[in-house]
Parts: sequence; C-alpha cells; structure tokens
Amino acid sequence: MKFSITGVNHKSAPVEVRERLAFDESALSQALVALKGRPGFCEGMILSTCNRVEVALTCEENGHSAVDVDQFLADTRQVQREWVTPYLYHFEDSEAIRHLFRVAASLDSMVIGEPQILGQLKSAYSLAKEHGAVSGFMDVLLTRAFNVAKRVRSETDIGENAVSISYAAVELAREIFGSLSGKKVMIIGAGKMSELAARHLKRSGAGQILVTNRTHERALEMAELFDGKLVDYTRFLSVLHEVDIVIASSGAPHYIIVRDEMKKVLDARRNKPMFLIDIAVPRNIEPTVNELDNVFLYDIDDLQKVIETNLKGRKESAEDAEAIIHEEVERMVARLKAREVAPTIVKLQEELERLRAGEIAKWRTKLGTLTPEQEQAIEAFTKSMMNKIAHGPISEIRRQASQPDGHYIISTVRKVFRLD
Repeated sequence: MKFSITGVNHKSAPVEVRERLAFDESALSQALVALKGRPGFCEGMILSTCNRVEVALTCEENGHSAVDVDQFLADTRQVQREWVTPYLYHFEDSEAIRHLFRVAASLDSMVIGEPQILGQLKSAYSLAKEHGAVSGFMDVLLTRAFNVAKRVRSETDIGENAVSISYAAVELAREIFGSLSGKKVMIIGAGKMSELAARHLKRSGAGQILVTNRTHERALEMAELFDGKLVDYTRFLSVLHEVDIVIASSGAPHYIIVRDEMKKVLDARRNKPMFLIDIAVPRNIEPTVNELDNVFLYDIDDLQKVIETNLKGRKESAEDAEAIIHEEVERMVARLKAREVAPTIVKLQEELERLRAGEIAKWRTKLGTLTPEQEQAIEAFTKSMMNKIAHGPISEIRRQASQPDGHYIISTVRKVFRLD
C-alpha cells in the first residue's frame, strides 16, 4: 500500500492559482466521486481551504504516480495539466505522513498555531467517509493525525499567544482587567477588524456591546450581530463614561476622541480604568490621551509589536512541536510496517502448523493406540518445538520491519520457508 499527498499551498502557489484549484462544497463531493473512479484508487481525501488544496491517496504499490493527481486536478478544475504541475508538491509514505501530521498540528499554516486547519481537516475526512472514499488504512492515519494535533496543543504553547490584531487586543484587555466578565464595550466604526475584536471580546466574557457608526444601517447591522445596543454617532461621547473598553475603527479623517474630552469621561467614571483600542488609519484617538491616568491606549502599531513578540514565541514552540511530530511519524511508520509483515508471520505460523499436523498424522499409525494423556503430550511437545523454531524468524521479521532494507530479509524468510 502506498500513501501520498499531492497539492498546493500558500508557499508553493500564489492566490490566483489556489483559487482556481479550490473546491466549493458541491464541487468537492463531485470530485470525490471522480477520484474514486481513477485507476489504482484505494482510498482518498481532498482538503480544500483558502491556503491549500491537497489530495491524499492510498493506492496499490504500483498504481499511482504524481502525474495521475496532476491530471485529476486538471480535469476537475478545468485547467491545463502543464499549467498546474509546476505549483504542485508531492510526498510519499513517511514524508506524506509527516506532512499530514504537520498540517493537522498547524505547523504548515500561514499563521503557525492557528486552530482552523484542524477543523477543516476533520470536515474533509468526514466528507470522504460519507462518500465511502476513506476506510481502513487512511482511517488509522487520520485518526492518529487528529491525536497528534491534540498532543501538540496540550504539550506546547503553540496556540497560546495572539497573532492577529483582534486577538492581540483581547490579550491586552485581559492583562489590564484580569477578567473581562461583564465589561461593557463600545465599537466606534463598523470595519472588519473592529467586528473581529468585538467578537473575540464577547467570547472572552465581555458584557453588553454598544455600536456607533456614521452610517446608520451598518451600525444597526453590527448591533444586531452582537445583540448589542445602537448609539447615535452624534452623541456617542455622552455615553462613553459607561464603557470599559473602546474599539475605534472609524473612517474619520481626524481625531474623534481627544484628550480634553477623555478627562471629562474619566471624571464621570471616577477614574475607573478604560482600555482604548485604536485600529483606525488614520488614527481616531489623540495619542496624548494615553498620558492620562487610568487610560490604556493602544494603536495598530502597538498591537503589531505584541503580535511580533507572540509570533516569535510560537516559532519557539514550533520547535518543540516538530520534535513531537518526528516521534509520532517514526511510531506510525513502525506500526504500519508491522501491519505489513503481519500476513507473513501468519503464513509462517500456518505453514509450520501444517507441517506439524502432517508429521503427527504420518506417525500416528506407527505409534499405535495412544491414551488421551499421550495424545495431549504429543500435541504439547510438537507445538512447543514448532514455536521455538518459529520464534527466531518471527522476531527477526518484526525487527526488520522497521529497517530501511528490511524487506530483503523478510523476502529471504519467505523463500526459506516457501511461503510465496
């Protein structure tokens, strides 16, 4: 059985290539059906995300080559094979297992440690199972890949630190307040980054969310999204003292929150701390606001510094994760090789049992009538002898299964005992 992965990702192909090769959900189902019809196919799965398209296959030993997948992608995505081939990478056997484990553990992602890829891989696996494209061999591999990803998460800090603007904002808010439970948030502006930051704050336990925006319809849409309260843009300063966290992402060309106004807000709050996140460009909040006591102001550059620090931490954690992957790949390869030699071991045992039973039958007429005790003794003696004869070859077969050239020794054992 040969296992392979062929595909493209953010490192091997630009976005204009990846988007042409990507499968939507309906196309993915059709592609799995087409994949099952390919000559030499045993099992298969297609993983399609914004950053990668990969085809994982198990085939008979001589039933698959990289060109087959090139042509499959060309046919299903309606592109020329010559166009797609230069962007493809191809892994086989232990290297394919290593790649699968690294993808599941998010070591091959654009952002190391991001959790989305594991969910996407599980979805691809479920769809392949649903279409009867995965069973047996790949079931074992994918189940182990999910467990490896879990082990990497639990034994390293690879997913601990924020590596996006929105996550960094939440991390800083936690540092300031300790717990975000019940904290009131105001979103000024309705951009994508402010929406993501608000979403993460909400998941972290933040309480009511107030939304204001120059465009009323967009503000209303955002308020409904978070089950929040709409605040008229012309009067948001008057309710600013009620909130603990401000996310500013307005498209205004000037400061909409200035130092003098913030002094009034702090007086109304009796100097309770406020956390201000200014992710607008140009900035929405006058920088000197940060000089006021109990105000913690961060702009997009500050958040970027946090991200860079955290990315460095994730890369250090990735080294520990790679060691886990190496260990798990070796363990899986040894397990699969042991599975491959199992038929040889069974056949050897069956052949020795055939010889033993044949010899007993031949000698039974010469031995005459035996008592039940004598019959049991002969059975026990001959089985013990055959087990001792088999012990050496079986131990060597199992040992050689994990060796690079072990198949030569195993082939010799098969010839010596005439198992072929």
